[in-house]
Amino acid sequence: MKRNAKTFQYFNYFCDVKKISLKIIKLNNKRTIILGIESSCDDTSASILINGEVKSNIVAGQDVHRTYGGVVPELASRAHQQNIIPVVDTAIKKANINKRDISAIAFTRGPGLLGSLIVGTSFAKSFALALDIPLVEVNHMQGHILAHFIKNNENKYPSFPFICMTVSGGHTQLVLVKGYFDMEVLGETIDDAAGEAFDKAAKIMGIPYPGGPLIDKFAKKGDPKKYKFPISNLDNYNYSFSGLKTSILYFLQNQMSKNQKFIEQNKADICASYQYTIIKSLFKKLIKATRDYKIKDVAIAGGVSANSLLRAELVRIGKQEDWQTFIPPFEYTTDNAAMIAIAGYYKFLKGEFVGQNIVPSARLKI
Repeated sequence: MKRNAKTFQYFNYFCDVKKISLKIIKLNNKRTIILGIESSCDDTSASILINGEVKSNIVAGQDVHRTYGGVVPELASRAHQQNIIPVVDTAIKKANINKRDISAIAFTRGPGLLGSLIVGTSFAKSFALALDIPLVEVNHMQGHILAHFIKNNENKYPSFPFICMTVSGGHTQLVLVKGYFDMEVLGETIDDAAGEAFDKAAKIMGIPYPGGPLIDKFAKKGDPKKYKFPISNLDNYNYSFSGLKTSILYFLQNQMSKNQKFIEQNKADICASYQYTIIKSLFKKLIKATRDYKIKDVAIAGGVSANSLLRAELVRIGKQEDWQTFIPPFEYTTDNAAMIAIAGYYKFLKGEFVGQNIVPSARLKI
């Protein structure tokens, strides 16, 4: 169906988007095709969803950061500039659609690295302007949570309200999800995220970046109760992992002063004990929140939700607490555009669009 270019031009620059949302939706009443773009950190990703179903989800990583043991913001933004056009092109071709079939473009507005966000935001705005289609801004953390509503073979989705424990390299949050975009952060880390605690400990032990998955791998052969590390005891539902990072640093320094080969000889047990402490800390607050709010549907999200012990403990404790548990497929745990596209899909249905004056926000809140 031919779109009214003047209407969209007026939309992009001046109009109150809510007043014309229904008109725009009618233009695509047969198929809603969303192009999602994610560029919040060091992964450039594009995805095509048709009526909520993933047709493509392309992710380009950035190996350049391995040399530095962590993400270098300037290098990340440069890599996004190199990757974004081929990634979007690949996503469109794999979905077997034409770019003019796209109903709207959803992009990560924040939170994240500002330089990286600027690349994705600028591309989304330019592409939407060229095609005369609406723009949908998405909160990265909401995207992680709404990944649970991507169509799946089991047709199993959380029921509102539910609690989602979102755990990644940059965030650790307990979120009460009352609706698709009605979310309340019950608690979060006051310092370091759980994912960062994994990566920093790995760096101390000489484990290559990203260290979290490798700690998980080594931990499978270790004793989780061999060494004891402290668990923070904050009020309410907040977390703290800075003390844990300091604890393992001093512990290893002390042991290495006695035996220079201590880490290599005990790596599996160290990783298992450290990982066990982080997971125990996470579930301590999650259990408290579900009991206090009388919630039985519980989900996990974010990059650390790929951790094998975290997944296993969710299932085990879920049976103990009589929860209905929801674990995302591995491809939707780390940063990816499918989660941005599904969030954009639900915003599109509500007619929540933004204009060309939208700017990214590195500290965007849920």
